[in-house]
Amino acid sequence: MSGDWTQFRGPNSSGVSDEKNIPDDFGPSKNLVWKTPLPPGHSSPVLTKTQIYVTAYEGDKIMVIALDRATGRVLWRREAPRPRKEDLHKASTPASPSAVTDGSNVYAFFTDFGLISYGPDGNERWKMALGPFNNPMGMGTSPILSGNTLILNCDSETGSFLLALDKNTGKTKWRTDRAEFTRGFSTPLLWKPKDGPQQVLIAGSYKLMAYEVETGKPVWWISNLTWQLKPTPVMDGDNIYVLGWAGDADMGQQEDVPDYAEMLKQWDTNKDGLLQKDEIANPKLKKDWRQMDLDNDGVVNERDWKMYQSRKKAINAVVAAKLGGKGDMTEKSVLWRYFKSLPNVPSPLLYEGVVYLLKDGGIFTALNAKTGELLKQGRLTGAPGDYFSSPVAVDGKIITISHEGKISIVKPGAQWETIRVIEMGEDVNATPAISDGKLYIRTHQHLYCFAKGA
Repeated sequence: MSGDWTQFRGPNSSGVSDEKNIPDDFGPSKNLVWKTPLPPGHSSPVLTKTQIYVTAYEGDKIMVIALDRATGRVLWRREAPRPRKEDLHKASTPASPSAVTDGSNVYAFFTDFGLISYGPDGNERWKMALGPFNNPMGMGTSPILSGNTLILNCDSETGSFLLALDKNTGKTKWRTDRAEFTRGFSTPLLWKPKDGPQQVLIAGSYKLMAYEVETGKPVWWISNLTWQLKPTPVMDGDNIYVLGWAGDADMGQQEDVPDYAEMLKQWDTNKDGLLQKDEIANPKLKKDWRQMDLDNDGVVNERDWKMYQSRKKAINAVVAAKLGGKGDMTEKSVLWRYFKSLPNVPSPLLYEGVVYLLKDGGIFTALNAKTGELLKQGRLTGAPGDYFSSPVAVDGKIITISHEGKISIVKPGAQWETIRVIEMGEDVNATPAISDGKLYIRTHQHLYCFAKGA
């Protein structure tokens, strides 16, 4: 149902709700139903009819927390195993991926452990250790559900894979290797073709891939994406819109890098068929060593080098493409690309025929979804700063939240305009959740519930 908000960013990660009567003026002391103190964590709230699930961390502990939707009361918190502490970006936390729920049970993924499931009463149902992961930023993707199948994508510098489990037992249904992909943070989407089985779509480094949900077999793909995918794509019935931004990949920054065989001829002085750091005389390549040596084994092999080549050719863009096909659909499916003022983390929003982008500094961009034409670009007045939370749309308005906790209520359209800015007074990284006429916002200190006339 389009009103459900059971996973990151709601129905199929769209960020769009068909709820009505959502307040457009609220805050810590206005239209507040309740607020509950919580341990920190950047995961977004997910909802059942009676409960709210979030992940969090406290000291060395990582945990899943259940709250009562009506009162905000904490019903239970359960500590997950934490056998290690992996590298994280300074803006991330050990509890950044959002959980997913089937309307009763909850399924959570932690970088420092793997997957774990709890029942509505907090009883542990099953767990699966995964990793460690070779991702210098930490894992950011969230799990999703397709019927009884739990799907999780784990892209990192090495050992990337797509995993499907039976949600009731935790047993593996299939596991598909994604060795050609490096670090990725995008949450999978689901798509059902008219004449075939359901597919799961993954936006990863350089490529959007479609796999059969039941088998994990690749079906079609679109190439020429950038090298690091953080935002989650959005889609309508026929098209998908993929946003990717990564450092050193804006238009004009691309470089031609020689093939591996040529580099071996030039630098491989000990003739072992591998490149070592002390063999390379080029200062720029020495500086890029961590970008090249993906598995941290002290040498650059042919896979490492090919990934580096692709990274240097990558171009940041929003790519609009037709869904479906067989094999490489890049030339047949791409409708348009847009290259300017692209966000780093927030996912795009597709609402009433317009694609919206939200960049640091409060730069808000509206594109015609059919043509890619720039309709309007400007700053959200009164809400500069960094942005990690993705925009959502509901009841004829768009809601954005800056890291500094400034909420912009935006009137959508080709000539969008800011209606008001609300000060939360607390930092925010999570994306809001919406259901039953209520808006749920997680800050670094609290979970808030707002409703009209509260």
